[in-house]
Amino acid sequence: MLRKKSTKIILIIFAIILTIVISVGIMLWNGIIFLNNPSIDEYPVRGVDVSSYQGKIDWKTLSEQDIQFAFIKATEGSSFVDPNFSENYSNAQKTNLRIGAYHFFSYDSSGKTQAENFIKVVPISDNMLPPVVDVEFYSDKEQNPPNSKDVDKELNAFLQEIEKYYKKKPIIYATGKSYDMFISGKYNDYNIWIRNILSYPSLSDNKQWTFWQYTDRAVLDGYSGDEKFIDMNVFNGSKEDFNSL
Repeated sequence: MLRKKSTKIILIIFAIILTIVISVGIMLWNGIIFLNNPSIDEYPVRGVDVSSYQGKIDWKTLSEQDIQFAFIKATEGSSFVDPNFSENYSNAQKTNLRIGAYHFFSYDSSGKTQAENFIKVVPISDNMLPPVVDVEFYSDKEQNPPNSKDVDKELNAFLQEIEKYYKKKPIIYATGKSYDMFISGKYNDYNIWIRNILSYPSLSDNKQWTFWQYTDRAVLDGYSGDEKFIDMNVFNGSKEDFNSL
């Protein structure tokens, strides 16, 4: 009898633990809670990055949700243009947000033609944030990564063309793995925007990061795309530091 009671208690405890684990998993998946929750006192400057996946954006509504900046996808590779960029860039500038544009870097075309694509699409505007190049993996590139020297050559070509045109040194966005493979130990005079949705970011070469994408599952008001989530980021510094960026 005692053994049966002990077994029953163990099963009840296991069921409770399983229920808690499943509930936490559901809340994480639906953006109700986050693995990362950076302190607003430590990181008072917050913002989003968006693309056509967020659909039509009501920038007034979005800007009123305790964010100070937004990076908008402009281009990808040597020819792709985000279909919502022009509308997003124009309407976002009517808010009090600081606005920037980003380019998704392709390992399959030249850095110069990619820069030309970005320059053709993104106008120079007052108070714009530095341009961003997003260096991460796509398709099968993580399993079959390109040669690091080839990436250096084309990425440097892109960065030089962009800096020459916009008179601003670009920001480099990377995941932990792409940073380690292509950026670490190099590009020391560039600001780094690192993605880490699991934990606090620590760069392998001990460089200080400037922006941190801490979750890709936030839910805000003001957009109506197929993607219900939005990426959230913090700036590593004070409001005064951010305003001087």
